[in-house]
Amino acid sequence: MEYRPLGRTGVQVSPLCLGAMMFGPWGNKDTADSIRIIHHALDAGINFIDTADVYSGGASEEIVGQALEGRRDDVFLATKFFMPMSEDPNQRGGSRRWIIREVENSLRRLNSDYIDLYQVHRPSPDTDVEETLGALTDLVRQGKIRYIGSSSYSGSQIVEAQWASRERNLERFVTEQPPYSILVRGIEEDILPTAQRHGMGTLTYSPLSGGWLSGRWRKDSASAPTSSARPSARFDMTSPANQQKLDIVAELARLAEQTGLTLIELAIAFVINHPGVTAAIVGPRTMEQLESYLPAADITLSTDVLDRIDQLVAPGVTVNPDDNSYGANELTPVARRR
Repeated sequence: MEYRPLGRTGVQVSPLCLGAMMFGPWGNKDTADSIRIIHHALDAGINFIDTADVYSGGASEEIVGQALEGRRDDVFLATKFFMPMSEDPNQRGGSRRWIIREVENSLRRLNSDYIDLYQVHRPSPDTDVEETLGALTDLVRQGKIRYIGSSSYSGSQIVEAQWASRERNLERFVTEQPPYSILVRGIEEDILPTAQRHGMGTLTYSPLSGGWLSGRWRKDSASAPTSSARPSARFDMTSPANQQKLDIVAELARLAEQTGLTLIELAIAFVINHPGVTAAIVGPRTMEQLESYLPAADITLSTDVLDRIDQLVAPGVTVNPDDNSYGANELTPVARRR
């Protein structure tokens, strides 16, 4: 597996990043099996793991920590904070108070003295970005974290954070983690070029668009599962946008077959073939799923294939706006109306 530079950090990471969201009660409840999957990913050449404190209420971090015993220094380990960890309104967000406390919880669960990449899971309209950056800067200087990153930031929020870092002499976000797939291409218009201009690495999540590009759901599918992680609007098969997605997936399946690839390989290869993408986060629940993802790391799509994909979904277009995970605060009625 050929490694890539993580922005301008000098760190080299694999083009596939192992996402750990499905390890624990949210997905694979068998800890031993989850550890086997992690070990197989490492043996296959993946040197990058991404998790978060909120995944399975901390269980995902604990499983990753167990799996990395004796192999910690071989892995670039990323985790995230921000999402609610209890009903307490102060056990969430990007405040100094919470960051300083929660990093210790993550370090304990990960069984590690340091975190390679500590990421803000979402931007906060109620917290000054300088407060968040200031707390993270202190943690870098203490040696508890190596780098800091953002997730689901808009282009303007990325720029604001970079400006604040330079103006206040604070650590800067070296990565951004947005959603990106053939069906969700909105970041191509602004976020990807913005991250590239600032020398950031881009770690994209959901390359299979929540399973839409796995081939699991077709026109004859009765329904799709919903959960807190999969809002119903994204999987309502009666909505016009989702009907359009089903038509596109059918065409993509034919294209993959003509190209000699599986639909999954085509979808993941599309993401990591973009020059602005450092790594695609893949989140297997089973060993079989991991095995289906791995070949994509070595696939280069031809211009003809990329052109056909562009015909099906134009660059910069997200077929169903409900698939976006950023911009929600700016588009609420309260933010737009007096």
